[in-house]
Amino acid sequence: MSDIIQLLPDHVANQIAAGEVVQRPASVVKELLENAIDANATEIKLIIKDAGKTLVQVIDNGKGMSVTDARLSFERHATSKISAAEDLFQLNTKGFRGEALASIAAIAHVELKTKQAEDDLGTAIIIEGSEVKSQEVTVTPTGSSVAVKHLFFNIPARRNFLKSDAVELRHITDEFHRVALAHPNIAFSFYHNGNDLFNVPQENYRQRVVHIFGTKTNEKLVPVEEETEVLKISGFVGKPNFSKKTKSEQFFFVNQRFIKSPYLNHAIKSAFEGLLKEGYHASYFLNLTVDPKSIDINIHPTKTEIKFDDEHTLYAILRSAVKHSLGQFNIAPVLDFEHQSNLNTPYEYKDKKASTPAIEVDRSFNPFQDESAVKVRSTSHNTGFKSAPTASWDSLYVGLESKGNNSSSEFSQVTFESETKNESIFSDSSIETTKTTFQLQQKYIVSTLKSGMLVIDQNRAHQRILYENFLKHITIKEATSQQLLFPLELHYTPNETKIIDSLKSDLEHTGFVFSELNANGITITGVPVGVPESEVSIILEQLISDVENDVPDTNFSAADLLAKSMAKSLAIKNGQSLNSTEQEHMVNSLFACKEPNVSPTNRPTFITMAVDDIEKKFM
Repeated sequence: MSDIIQLLPDHVANQIAAGEVVQRPASVVKELLENAIDANATEIKLIIKDAGKTLVQVIDNGKGMSVTDARLSFERHATSKISAAEDLFQLNTKGFRGEALASIAAIAHVELKTKQAEDDLGTAIIIEGSEVKSQEVTVTPTGSSVAVKHLFFNIPARRNFLKSDAVELRHITDEFHRVALAHPNIAFSFYHNGNDLFNVPQENYRQRVVHIFGTKTNEKLVPVEEETEVLKISGFVGKPNFSKKTKSEQFFFVNQRFIKSPYLNHAIKSAFEGLLKEGYHASYFLNLTVDPKSIDINIHPTKTEIKFDDEHTLYAILRSAVKHSLGQFNIAPVLDFEHQSNLNTPYEYKDKKASTPAIEVDRSFNPFQDESAVKVRSTSHNTGFKSAPTASWDSLYVGLESKGNNSSSEFSQVTFESETKNESIFSDSSIETTKTTFQLQQKYIVSTLKSGMLVIDQNRAHQRILYENFLKHITIKEATSQQLLFPLELHYTPNETKIIDSLKSDLEHTGFVFSELNANGITITGVPVGVPESEVSIILEQLISDVENDVPDTNFSAADLLAKSMAKSLAIKNGQSLNSTEQEHMVNSLFACKEPNVSPTNRPTFITMAVDDIEKKFM
């Protein structure tokens, strides 16, 4: 039998490696930015076209590469960061595996221009699908410029898996945030389709957080500082009253590298215990500095997960540090046993004895005496109490004369006021008074059918009702709005503001009224009828999250997405009690919808159980 095992060609091996390194354009952005940082750059420019599908370019003013290094950098496992296996446990750089450029070049068109400071001319290399098309001398500034064009041009299946431009841009923006936050000593600029999204100079960490997430962020931050033998913590946590329903502002950096750690995230959550509302998440921007020997960052291809030697100690220190900061800045209640000077006894009262208070009472006071007698006695005894002027007790009986046996006839003519009935807002003469529905576990509405029983999920049913109402208003553009007594000011990041701006016209058709919408904030003067003012920020946050995560999908219109998002935010939640009238109104409204069977997210709104199915349970 012939041999069947064979070595894979280099271009096939590179494409397989690219599957680990490059999942989407954001992966390319991460690798190129980290290479620029490792090159000791002080200014880095990121240029994106069509959410990275057409172009991802990173330009830096780092130390550049020689002719040999420029060519060798596209070979597999070629790196300047490590030379021995022991170096893996003492890493202070980013891209150490040497697969980034080789993997990117295997699935894209790459143009590299680089020059070292001591050289007069630089090197330009063009590679398409791992094949070097040209290498020549060129005039270029000191540093490197890497342009990645037509990503996944030779793997159409991978390209088809990419999401919409809005989703891919959100992933790129997330990677940019992570790198820019970890290195405030480097100036970054970010351009998309010619538009300037971010331009942050060299600054301190607080200024970097404020520049990226908006000026309003400054008042939300609580500093956290702690230094021990095993861990140094610096950074900020957000005040509890500024918590968000999403985890978009949660950043851990270990040795200037962004990581995801559910275990350490639980430490923060534990420190905020009792301070956050249900379903809300705290914001934090924390830098952790540990000994490189105590962590392993090579356990995941994207290097976003690391392994700690003693994570239990880190958990305890992190939790205590955050809790201490919240208490120190009067965010959380604490017990303070330190002596306070304002509680001291004043010097002049030091040797004074406390005097017993004296109470004088007019023992001869009689409320049943004549008013004139009371006045005389009150003038003779000055007790310090002022009696309120009261009418004579005899005046209470004026007009009530006894008429003997005719008194009973008087009471026979007395009429009594009847209690007023408060009609329910759902009252209707067509609704029967008999109870035909009931609520189960404050989650389901159970009703009867001729053929059996109907069980409705109240949350999904209400989503369907609201969804069709909002979609109707957006389509006919005749939604009514209720004016707010005071304008509502909301603040978002520049990227979030642009999302709301793109949906402004559809939001106005649902009933929102905007008086101001710019990079500094959003001012709302009117909201749709029935939408409470407290829910407006929740609706917009949910809407931004849905757009960024491509929910439901690119095949749907913005109006459909908006109606779904608003219905999801405003629908009654499971656990909310409904009276019988509201239950019946919900049932009637659901079956008046065009598609009562499913929720806006295509989940069933109700189920039916036939009598035969119920009888089988008793067999």
